[in-house]
Amino acid sequence: MDMTLSLGMNMTNTLIQSLEAKRVVPLVQSDDPKTALKIAEALLAGGLNVLEVVLRTDAALDCLEAIAKEFPKAHVGAGTVLSADQSIEVIRRGASFIVSPGLDPASVQVANDAGVPILPGISTATELQQAWNLGLRTVKLFPASLVGGPKMLKALSSVFRDVRFMPTGGVSPTNLPEYLAVPAVLACGGSWLTPADAIASGDFAAITKLAKDAIAIANPK
Repeated sequence: MDMTLSLGMNMTNTLIQSLEAKRVVPLVQSDDPKTALKIAEALLAGGLNVLEVVLRTDAALDCLEAIAKEFPKAHVGAGTVLSADQSIEVIRRGASFIVSPGLDPASVQVANDAGVPILPGISTATELQQAWNLGLRTVKLFPASLVGGPKMLKALSSVFRDVRFMPTGGVSPTNLPEYLAVPAVLACGGSWLTPADAIASGDFAAITKLAKDAIAIANPK
């Protein structure tokens, strides 16, 4: 087996195992690497070890790199990746997986060549069919709440029976159980875990509590 392909399969399997265990992926957004590190530390303290650092600020790449270096045992991915060039750069900065809002075949190729898992966003059956034909079996439904939510997931998974989903966009503690009740849902992404007001006030303990609460909701005993 090709070494890059083998590495990519191992990274994908490890990521999926972590997603299956916790079932929640927090979005990390900051314009300061030091603050980003505190956010990541708070989430990890709460038990979440898969973090998606979104490229929505000018300092996002520096934040990604800082977190990836500081917490090498965590799965630190890059979100809001829009192009092949950005895919190359986030991999260089240490991203162990890539998430994008839409489906870009060039970005998929970059990720495949590097052996890095990628979860592109889809919102229609046509986009999912294209992703399926690119060999992808794990995708993001985005924006989940606006394109049909759990009902859409049930409809898509009835046709694409070997695909698993990470719905993101409009997911909250209130509707998290409904999303996770769909068998094809691997995990849910959410920004509610890192509220801007808590970050602004330096209340990172609140973020740790939100992480613990989310795990409890996602994994009821």
